[in-house]
Amino acid sequence: MDTLPQPVLSPLTAASLFLVLTVDPGGEPVVRELLADLAGLQRAVGFGHPDGRLSVVAGIGSAVWDRLVDGLRPAELHPFRELHGARHHAPATPGDLLFHVRAARQDLCFALGAEIMTRLRGSAAVADEVTGFSCLDQRDLLGFVDGTENPVGPDAADAVLIGAEDPDFAGGCYVVVQKYLHDLDAWNRLPVEQQEQIIGRRKLGNTETGTPSSHVALNTITDPDGTERKILRDNMPFGSPGRSEFGTYFIGYARTPAVTEEMLRHMFLGDGPTSHDRILDFSTAVTGTLFFVPPAGFLADLSREDELPSTAEGTVGAT
Repeated sequence: MDTLPQPVLSPLTAASLFLVLTVDPGGEPVVRELLADLAGLQRAVGFGHPDGRLSVVAGIGSAVWDRLVDGLRPAELHPFRELHGARHHAPATPGDLLFHVRAARQDLCFALGAEIMTRLRGSAAVADEVTGFSCLDQRDLLGFVDGTENPVGPDAADAVLIGAEDPDFAGGCYVVVQKYLHDLDAWNRLPVEQQEQIIGRRKLGNTETGTPSSHVALNTITDPDGTERKILRDNMPFGSPGRSEFGTYFIGYARTPAVTEEMLRHMFLGDGPTSHDRILDFSTAVTGTLFFVPPAGFLADLSREDELPSTAEGTVGAT
């Protein structure tokens, strides 16, 4: 089996587009054909712009998997697990397909997203669409550097890509997405020192503060032997000043969704004496979905699901 992954390990870019779709009843053949053609569609849009670094990653949700794929399921694919904490809520929201489009330029993201939606029109509906952008020196709209602890090189592949534990889907991974909206007015009223204690990093220098109850501490997950478990984040700021909308689109790729889910449990349900991640007092999760990202070859083969077996009266080879 081809285990070549989709471009989940691509470097961070300046622009992105996140499309979450639901598949209409009867739309499965069109969706399978689009997914099988996705790499070619990306090459066609990006060919004349080699410096644009255009890429796209596609994920498939639990509810639609059996409608699109005949046979095996990824071992840990399941719906996003909603969380109800004492003060904050991580909702589960609809989503059958995820398209994570990245590029150095927003126009390339737009062009590929438009082609995808043209192909899927009448077969899938948009559940959520977010245009992300790089902000200053990789900072979120809260003013802190985001993604500092991302693994790199072989460590990234080991943290993200499935191996022998699920051999039928080796080279794939899981991805969790959430859209967070920030109350920037309330956040900016806090002294910088208090913001730093909540995040767990210095705002200017980006070094860790060591605060036990911080966002950084709650998102540090370790095995019993002390080995830290990593995910690969490609979070992006988004917003509309005219609507006073300011947010972060969280996207976390991992070899198993259990690591990301443990981080979210710590954030929303607390850990030990910490009742919840204090960043949630200023950032509200409004979406939540889990997808499986198949290997590239798996996507390329999806169109075969619609092929009909030949018969004695078939027309193969007819002229």
